[in-house]
Amino acid sequence: MREPRSDKKVLFVTSNRIGDCVISSGVIGEIARRIPGARITVACGRPPAPFFRSAPGVERVIILDKKKLAGHWFDLWRQVVGTRWDLVIDIRGSALGWLIQTERRVIYNRGWETGLPKVETVSRMVGATRALDPELFIDARARAEAAAVIDPQLASGTGPGPIVALAPIAHQPGKSWPADRWGALVEMLKVEPRFDGWRFMLVGGPGDHPPAAPALAAAGERGVDFVGKGDILASAAAIDRAALFVGNDSGLMHVAAAAGRPTLGLFGPTEWWLYGPWGARTRTVASNETRGAFAPIEALTTQRVFEAVIALHDAFIDPAPPTKP
Repeated sequence: MREPRSDKKVLFVTSNRIGDCVISSGVIGEIARRIPGARITVACGRPPAPFFRSAPGVERVIILDKKKLAGHWFDLWRQVVGTRWDLVIDIRGSALGWLIQTERRVIYNRGWETGLPKVETVSRMVGATRALDPELFIDARARAEAAAVIDPQLASGTGPGPIVALAPIAHQPGKSWPADRWGALVEMLKVEPRFDGWRFMLVGGPGDHPPAAPALAAAGERGVDFVGKGDILASAAAIDRAALFVGNDSGLMHVAAAAGRPTLGLFGPTEWWLYGPWGARTRTVASNETRGAFAPIEALTTQRVFEAVIALHDAFIDPAPPTKP
């Protein structure tokens, strides 16, 4: 039974990055819990915007395209200043929340950073009594778009089989494991008995074909190409069809974890203890496993990542058979 609409209006200002939007997505459900039937407006960047189109309670998504001299914030202000808000939640810590009328405002500041994972930080910031698990809002349209790309490829080549999704792309410097190692990893997995009959699906955005090329070439007829084939919600629907996910520290890694897929995140000189995939079925492998210490992501060897993938498989898919004495 649908929750009746209320006249309570909530503005949720979230990130321009997919990963941060996923990390904070549990806030949507928390708003609905506290204000049943709330009418929610989400302001976010263009890449994650499709993610909210089917989110419960969201009646409007305002896209923030970055402009010079912070012009995007002025554009947003003009669109929201005429509304009397009941609650404003701004995880970006902008001045906007202080410049519009609202009964209550929750605005990020650095004082919330206490070394906890980002999911817990956001949850505490909004006053939740528990960690707000990230959520996906995959609609029928996204699933149909994903199926239109994936199903014909599964029907060809070696036929359908379990899928391991691979995301060899991260758009911040230093986060991407070298493309040739992704190809080498696929070669190793192809001959591993645990992955006999599996398909290797590459996922990414429109400009991510070069980093994905070595892995796709290595996969050959067992490959499935979902690079640049849909928006973030279609990509989420594609990942939701995988049995395992392996990817760089990226938005797609957080999508996989939110979908409940067994997820392995690869980390270089970034804070895996803050930004690691969230959930019981997740693992990380970092170039330096000491909290607060870093090493280039190139320090991650192919063998080490291969072993981490095997451990992920054995933990969540099928334990390795006992060795014979």
